[in-house]
Amino acid sequence: MSTSNKTYKLCVHNAAQLVTVCSQGERMKRGKAMDEVAIVENGTVVIGHDGRVAYAGPAADAPATATDADMVVNAAGKCVLPGFVDGHTHPFAMKLAGATYMDIHKMGGGIGFTVQHTRASSEEELQKLLQGRLDRMVRAGTTCVEAKSGYGLETATEMKMLKVLHRASKSHPITICSTYLGAHSVPKGTPVADYTKNIVEEQLPELKRLMDAGEIAPTAIDVFFEKGVFEREDTTRILQAGKQLGLLLNFHGDELNFVGAGELGGELGARAISHLEEVSDAGIAAMAQREVFGTLLPTTAYVLRIKPPPARKLIDGNVPVALGSDFNPNAHCLAMPFVMNLACVTMRMTMNESLVAATINAAGSLGVAQDHGSIEVGKLGNLVLIDAPRWEHVVYELYDPPIETVFIKGQVAHSRA
Repeated sequence: MSTSNKTYKLCVHNAAQLVTVCSQGERMKRGKAMDEVAIVENGTVVIGHDGRVAYAGPAADAPATATDADMVVNAAGKCVLPGFVDGHTHPFAMKLAGATYMDIHKMGGGIGFTVQHTRASSEEELQKLLQGRLDRMVRAGTTCVEAKSGYGLETATEMKMLKVLHRASKSHPITICSTYLGAHSVPKGTPVADYTKNIVEEQLPELKRLMDAGEIAPTAIDVFFEKGVFEREDTTRILQAGKQLGLLLNFHGDELNFVGAGELGGELGARAISHLEEVSDAGIAAMAQREVFGTLLPTTAYVLRIKPPPARKLIDGNVPVALGSDFNPNAHCLAMPFVMNLACVTMRMTMNESLVAATINAAGSLGVAQDHGSIEVGKLGNLVLIDAPRWEHVVYELYDPPIETVFIKGQVAHSRA
């Protein structure tokens, strides 16, 4: 409970543009609506002591007490946007932890290298690694992030990663939506069927036990649905087992090969499917019918030099499109403004579409759009203040986006000052 005698926690007033993204309580946008962004010229946003938006609209209509706040920011000539939502990350990647490309090659690739080091690391070591990366995300304007396990490939380490994520969610201001990804790869020398059985009969029951004990709090389950890795039968079995535990289905699919991920996602009622470079027209139709989010990761195509996901076909096909950084051993990107730039340049998304995909739709893909992704009354006071007269500069200025201050729940989480 606040001990302040002020009416509000924060007032950011007179912004050249207050980019609320939504204005009617939308939980996602799709089709032509993705190119429509709600903007208030000369706007003011007020955050209450509960960390939620109390007012967002024209400065002229703000409450008379708006500036009776613990912190008052004059945003004249500047813009306010919602905190960005990163819809897909692998935050325990190890490539930067002193490893060269040859080290990784000798270990059998990025996943193999990271699995070995994650298994050997203590929870405290992983916590320190994660903390630094979360801090960097916040500096780039991210206030909510999806974060996967997936570098254990056995019960103890997968649960260790989820425990670290749960602890971080309590100690760090950023909102973490943790995802169980035991089915990221198949351990060397283990048949796929045997590892699938291990996931369903050992890992998921232990996950349920730890959830019930309050030690972990995953909200989704993921599978790397790919030819030669987890194919349709095993993927379906794992996803259905996760769904029975109340987890959202948010899986990798149609990345390197067409495997019918869009069709399967529609059939199972998935929340989201990531990658989709090889998605079919039938898959797009199935996703649109069931309102399955397509989480696109332009960094992956950029780094691997593969064709980018068909964003235009997905948007025109009425699939709600979200964006993620895909931070992983191959793509060490923590900045959603760069992801938005790539989305526009490599996938022909408009800037409006890229902003929607990095805010309300990414929030929708994680099941948190009631609190994140737009600046509307009642939602969390997560704001990005940029020192520019139009919001598009956060996408234009590729190397050093003009992010001045990031607020989470009305508190300064990062400031350039």
